[in-house]
Amino acid sequence: MVSGVQLKQHVLGTIDARRDDIIGLGESIMDAPELGFKETKTAGRVAQFFETCGLPFDEGLALTGVKAVLRGGKPGPTVALMGELDALLVPDHPRANPETGAAHACGHNAQIAGLLGAAAGLSADGVAEQLSGNVVFFAVPAEEYVEINYRLGLVKQGKTSFLTGKQELIELGLFDDVDMAVMIHSSSPETQDGMMGVPVSSNGFLAKSVRFLGKAAHSGAAPHRGINALNAATLALSAIDAQRSTFRDEDCVRVHPIITKGGDLVNIVPAEVCLETYVRGKTREAILDAAGKVDRALRGAAVAMGCRVEIETVPGNLPLRNDPELCKVFRDNAEQILSADGYRDYPHAGGSTDAGDLSQIMPVLHPMMTGGSGFHHQIDWCIADHEAGYLAPAKTLAAMAVDLLSAGGEEATRVLSQHHPEMAKEEYLDYQRSIFQTEVYDGAAG
Repeated sequence: MVSGVQLKQHVLGTIDARRDDIIGLGESIMDAPELGFKETKTAGRVAQFFETCGLPFDEGLALTGVKAVLRGGKPGPTVALMGELDALLVPDHPRANPETGAAHACGHNAQIAGLLGAAAGLSADGVAEQLSGNVVFFAVPAEEYVEINYRLGLVKQGKTSFLTGKQELIELGLFDDVDMAVMIHSSSPETQDGMMGVPVSSNGFLAKSVRFLGKAAHSGAAPHRGINALNAATLALSAIDAQRSTFRDEDCVRVHPIITKGGDLVNIVPAEVCLETYVRGKTREAILDAAGKVDRALRGAAVAMGCRVEIETVPGNLPLRNDPELCKVFRDNAEQILSADGYRDYPHAGGSTDAGDLSQIMPVLHPMMTGGSGFHHQIDWCIADHEAGYLAPAKTLAAMAVDLLSAGGEEATRVLSQHHPEMAKEEYLDYQRSIFQTEVYDGAAG
């Protein structure tokens, strides 16, 4: 019987041996960014790497996802290691796709490199038979909540049911064989203190697409004949802003609308004006409360101007709940791989991720690990330290899997015994489906 320490050394040595492959993969994905549900080339690279590891896999999951399974020598829990395939829109980034504006300005290329590095280590000869349980390697699509109209089009065409990858994979039952899931997000000295750490939680959100419909008229000769939809929209924005003092600090509510269409021509009273907004919060209750206040502000503006407003509400991500027991396993390994004094406990975060959706139904860990430079979602972001940004996550994920599934899978079993899910899968799906709503409100009818 090989000890857990010996097994881990073998796994980490294998990752070191494939160092150049892992770094090269991360950098090549950085130079070929693709937006969510369109990550065909990136998914192809993942599939090719799984082939080199001798891992069976399925592809085309939720359009572009790729899932491989390493089956242990004995039965036990299944641990999913995840990485996200997609980029986001930062057209001025120096390594952006010049045609699409897509750029890996959040480090998802490092997630995929880390995931595949872990796959290389754990698929080494003699490892699987020492594990009690299975390891799923899951390259998941569309975490970034962008191109909302495109994704709503996919939903309306029946190609997806939801707007993000993990939501869709849950809907398709592709996490049904998974007991817990772990991924590692890149950070930088500019964004996070220390070398690695775990936020206790992060915000969830829902999204709204809004159309104010008034009446066109000549803005110089006969503005009185029109109904100004832009005035309605600006009233709505002011009313939303006036609600901010009603949000409790502890709920971490964030509402950040933008005008996406302000009219057609400057000499015509604006007849159609469009807004988009997220409504974020720390809990489902806080999100729904804030969303109700936003809707009230939109209706009130329509009444004030005597126009119509269409409010389309779609599900975003649910709040992230990082599992404290998985956190301990991460910390033990990350400190050994990076620095014994580099760990930090991070507070609640205002951003959102669809790992939050998964965390509602199973133990999930979404820690941060250094290696980047610059700020997330900005033009200066990159993986500057290849050892910390690409190899350290690979080693940490692999080492966690060994700790969880060696020694008869005792550690994974302990994690599961301590976890109490917020929702069952079907309850989660019913809740997210209920968010899809379209309201048409005629302010002239009052």
